[in-house]
Amino acid sequence: MTLPSHPFGTEITCEAIIAQMSQAHGWEDRYRNVIQLGKKLPAMPEELKQDELKVSGCESQVWLTHQQQEDGSFHFAADSDARIVRGLITLVLAAYEGKNAEQIQAFDIDSYFEQLNLIAHLSPSRGNGLKAIVEQIKALAEG
Repeated sequence: MTLPSHPFGTEITCEAIIAQMSQAHGWEDRYRNVIQLGKKLPAMPEELKQDELKVSGCESQVWLTHQQQEDGSFHFAADSDARIVRGLITLVLAAYEGKNAEQIQAFDIDSYFEQLNLIAHLSPSRGNGLKAIVEQIKALAEG
């Protein structure tokens, strides 16, 4: 099955998201930006929303799957039943989409999140869920 394509990591890059968030006026503005990004994430087909694709450690339901391309790069598809989590997923996809395993492991996700100035405003369970998504992607990249 072909995974749905999305603009994250290609048209919508980490740099673009950092620039957008740096223009935000306060937490509410950042929150709105995250929700808007989530609206650009295509829904994952229902047949892919299987228990074995759920990310454990997330309060909301989150599904994550991937395909490794012939050139070694990864294409990810993810979805959630929560709007804010869909937005948070886009932040992660912008960081990892189209990268190979070495690039995924080398990417400084903590620095990226710090530049977005979001983590401090997330509930502990949302923050843990975001970390769980990142860890799942890193584990998939390790094979």
